[in-house]
Amino acid sequence: MLNENELSNPFGGKVRVRVGGLLVENSKILLLKHQNIGPEGYLWSPPGGGVEFGESLHEALKKEFLEETNLNINVGEYLFTNEFIRKPYHAIELFFLVKRTSGTLKLGYDPELAENQQMLTDAKFFSAKEIETIPTAAIHNVFNTAGARHKITDLRGLFTFKH
Repeated sequence: MLNENELSNPFGGKVRVRVGGLLVENSKILLLKHQNIGPEGYLWSPPGGGVEFGESLHEALKKEFLEETNLNINVGEYLFTNEFIRKPYHAIELFFLVKRTSGTLKLGYDPELAENQQMLTDAKFFSAKEIETIPTAAIHNVFNTAGARHKITDLRGLFTFKH
């Protein structure tokens, strides 16, 4: 049973289908910093978000990328699925390689959240060396599955994290 705080969370209390895009340019991967998530108080994660009813995975990923990063993308190869279960969250995330077609990187917003409750605080391309310095609890869990985090684009299959 979920408590009142969990029920008021727009992302909790239900199974949520999400898409994520791995954008690699000049051997660096784009990540967004989300405040007030996880044990470190922040989380670096690839751009992406929820899929709405009637929206294709590719449409959702293009929309989320534009909202969060100001970048237009083409969606490429499907890579892997990540299932994350930790009360109140249950997310099924499908990750794709993406390629920028236009735009200049600029931190965007999350339209599901009020202006004074925005979680996105930074957008940055990380080199292989830089990505390894992020604390384990402060990076999307699937990066810690890849062995070397910069090898995330080599992952294939289903990964389930239940806490």
